[in-house]
Amino acid sequence: WDDADFSQGVGTTWYQEYSTISSTQEPLVRDVETKIEKYLKTPYVARWTLKVTWEKAPAYPSQLDDTQTSTYQVILTTDGNRSFALLLYQDGGMRWDYTKLAASNVLIGFS
Repeated sequence: WDDADFSQGVGTTWYQEYSTISSTQEPLVRDVETKIEKYLKTPYVARWTLKVTWEKAPAYPSQLDDTQTSTYQVILTTDGNRSFALLLYQDGGMRWDYTKLAASNVLIGFS
């Protein structure tokens, strides 16, 4: 994960909010609930979900090079008590050249 730079007009950010307090549920929300239940082995019913997509995002500092872009998503969801973040990366879509990134001492992981 690093800073994206949209200052040169390359790349797009999209978002969609899913309020699921009513009984109608979108397929994406059902998929998120299924993933949480499967991997965390806990029942989960989402009350609010947000999907953000960064498409063809150039790394900071941006240069007019749309071949070194990345496409990724984050899905934030809560049941009103617990909250989760799912980080999703397009297969083959992470094309930032890590040797040109501003930080060279990066750490990958979560806690």
